[in-house]
Amino acid sequence: MQITVQSIHFDADVKLIAFVEEKTKKLGVFHPAIHKAEILLRLDKNDDQENKIAEIILKVPGTELFAKKQCKTFEEAVDLTIDALKRQIEKNKEKQ
Repeated sequence: MQITVQSIHFDADVKLIAFVEEKTKKLGVFHPAIHKAEILLRLDKNDDQENKIAEIILKVPGTELFAKKQCKTFEEAVDLTIDALKRQIEKNKEKQ
């Protein structure tokens, strides 16, 4: 699986990128045919506490899966996004 991580409006540190890549690789257990994952980590400009956004696009043969979450930390946002994608993968498998 090819994983691309982009940080928008901030510079992501090595620990955060490693965390995101590790979590995303685990999705391969649920659907081994995932060939690409695009992760966007964005810092929203508002003054709200929950200004960290994680978006993940998974390229699966025949379709694309997408999830987006906004939380207080990037780690929490990525965890929730991964959980949402797991549910989508399960639904996608049931359809096939």
